[in-house]
Formats: sequence, structure tokens, C-alpha cells
Amino acid sequence: MDILVSPLLANLNREQAWLEHGFGTRTSNLDQSGMASLKQIHSKTVLLGRSPGCAGEGDALTTSIVGLPISVRTADCFPILLADPETRTVAAVHAGWRGTAARVAQAAVARMRAEFGADARNIHAAIGPGIAKCCYEVGEEVARQFGMQHSGKLDLAVENAGQLIAAGVNAARIDLVGGCTFCNAAKFFSWRRDRDQGRMVSFIRRLA
Repeated sequence: MDILVSPLLANLNREQAWLEHGFGTRTSNLDQSGMASLKQIHSKTVLLGRSPGCAGEGDALTTSIVGLPISVRTADCFPILLADPETRTVAAVHAGWRGTAARVAQAAVARMRAEFGADARNIHAAIGPGIAKCCYEVGEEVARQFGMQHSGKLDLAVENAGQLIAAGVNAARIDLVGGCTFCNAAKFFSWRRDRDQGRMVSFIRRLA
């Protein structure tokens, strides 16, 4: 299966293999049936992953349960995976422009802190593939929500990285995995390019 991995998150296993993660592509064929998932609604709602299956309506999941994969689906929106090696808490975030405007990644960090005592300074974050600035033209209404005065090209990966930094995550612990979903039709699904052809699953799981 063609699954992308963040070197930053993979490096957390250098002393003990406690974490598994992956960003899906159009050929990954990842099955969410054994994963905690969401009915995604483009919000900043963060739910707890307790068991496989749909946890409810929201756009981020967090858990500290050993062996439970938590997952999101994307096709231009950005998947963001978070891991705290101190508390061994993980989170999976779905961030489109609405969720990014609502600061869903920051909400995930806050929920990790509230539920599990995670310190943002210990959190490692990987921002997976999504529609990159090269291909993401937005109108004035959307642009203004990100401090832009006029319509133009929006960089959601950078916006989310900035929001994570504002939440207390160290910039050196944020990995922009890269890959434009719109540009690369052979590798990624893109809602903007193809409309409704498929979604890619990204997941993270605490192993120990």
C-alpha cells in the first residue's frame, strides 16, 4: 500500500516503538472499519476516540487508548496528526478552510491538554497532503477570514502550522509532509479537481 509517513513522527519510535501513523493516498485502500472515525462537519469540534466506529459529528479525535487507531478522511482538506510522547496521547484532525478558520488544530491541542494533561511544548505534529497554495484560489469572503484583503491563493498548511505554534507547539516539531492533492491526480484524490471520486484515510495509533 502507498502510505506516506512523517519522518518527524517516525523518529518518536527511536527508543521504543509506541506509535504508528500514516497518510493515505488514492491507492492506500485503508479500511476505517477497525478505526475510530467521525462524521466530519467542517467544525472545530474535538471528540474522544473510545472504540472503533463513528464517534459522532466533529473534525478531530484524540485518544490515549493503546491499540485504537483514530482517523480522518480528506480530499483537498488537510489531515493533521498529533502525538505527545510524554503522555502518549494522539490526535487526528481534519482541517479544511472552515475548520482552519475555526482553529480546529488548536482545539485538538487544547483537548489533549484538558483530557490527558498533554503539554503543547511536547507535542509533535505532522501536516499531511492537501490542496497547496499553488492550486488553492479562494474568493474574497474566504480570504478575509485569513487576514487577506482580496481574493487570492491560500496556504492552508502554513495557516495550520502557524495556529499550532500559537497554541504552544514548537515550530521545530511541526512537519509539513507536503504533496498537493490537486496537482497530483495519480497519487491523490481531489474534491476540487474531480468532485466526488473518493477520500483518503489518514490515521494514528498508540501501540504501547
